[in-house]
Amino acid sequence: MDFVTSALIASWVAICLLALVVSGLIRQVHQLSKGAVRPPRRVGIQPGAPAPGVAELVGDQRGAVLLFLSDGCRTCRDVLAAASDWASGRSFEGPVLLALYAGQVPEAAPGATLPAVGHRPDLFDSYDAIATPFVVAVGDGGLVLRSEPVGSRGELLELLDTLYRGQVRSAS
Repeated sequence: MDFVTSALIASWVAICLLALVVSGLIRQVHQLSKGAVRPPRRVGIQPGAPAPGVAELVGDQRGAVLLFLSDGCRTCRDVLAAASDWASGRSFEGPVLLALYAGQVPEAAPGATLPAVGHRPDLFDSYDAIATPFVVAVGDGGLVLRSEPVGSRGELLELLDTLYRGQVRSAS
């Protein structure tokens, strides 16, 4: 066999392998276009749903803001401090703010004055709080108003100000 013949055979083998790869890619694109992949689901308990265990945590007197936090999470500590500032700076009777931990409650952070409950992984599951910090706002009737992860203290304050817009809070 001479050089030209072996080059032609190697070229045809390469073309066949490339055709197989392209046909596999086309099959995957076809499956994706048919909707084989589900759209991402919403995280957290649906607004309007009853808030599980909220009466046991804060009683039936008024609404609540549940902060799902993790020990060792810097953003969680920032959100906790912002919630403490917001709670201490308000001039109205607002919701009960409560910090929840799946494990042990960490040592008190400086300036954090919110009550905290530890060892409640069941609530993380019930509220579908898959990431921390996660905030669930519960209305006076025990129904979920908002349920979403927050990534900064600014996001938390914006959420609280949106929910309690009609009620004045002092700037701090």
